[in-house]
Amino acid sequence: MALVRYNPWQETTSLQRQLNRLFDDADGFNNLAKVPAAELTETDDALHLKLEVPGMEAKDLDIQVMADRVAIAGERKSEIKEKTRSEFRYGKFQRVIPLPARIQNTNVTAEYKDGILNLTLPKSEEEKNKVVKVNLGEATA
Repeated sequence: MALVRYNPWQETTSLQRQLNRLFDDADGFNNLAKVPAAELTETDDALHLKLEVPGMEAKDLDIQVMADRVAIAGERKSEIKEKTRSEFRYGKFQRVIPLPARIQNTNVTAEYKDGILNLTLPKSEEEKNKVVKVNLGEATA
């Protein structure tokens, strides 16, 4: 059996190489940058969902609304020509956003303007009329 000298930096170097590979790989962490940012606001009657999808046309978006979540998929197509340097993110994305309340998915309205997708998701009647009783227990004197 041969003796092998322990090098504490070898593990750190190996970890650094693996992390570099992840960041360099187009299917790794770079995919996170392709997922559109979302903003969800709740009112008494509806949920309002905004998504940033700049550089896309409405026909490139696929929006599916369920009673408890919204699924959005799309693709930003590349227009890169030879000898072009670009920091833009191109490719397909998919995102599912869970909703904090059940909605009427048959009455959803959508608007797409200036790279912002606005969805108005009306709450279901059960959610609007939901009352929760809170018990404080017996009061002590």
